[in-house]
Amino acid sequence: MFHLDKDKTAFITESANYCYEAMSLDLKNVGATYQRLIDKIFKEQIDRNMEIYVSDMVVKYNSMKNHVQDLEEMFQQIR
Repeated sequence: MFHLDKDKTAFITESANYCYEAMSLDLKNVGATYQRLIDKIFKEQIDRNMEIYVSDMVVKYNSMKNHVQDLEEMFQQIR
């Protein structure tokens, strides 16, 4: 690869996103990339017991017992 093209190289695979180690300050796609990552991490919980917004995550519950279990599940996913 030509050394001046390194900062223009990025790609997405099933398991990860890859990009050059120095991110441009005028990166335009950060919000969409973040949302895709969060949707992938919490795909089993979204609409079942979680709602994800751009900068917020809400864990929903019907009872306190379920709420504690749902929180444990969410924190396990984050770990």
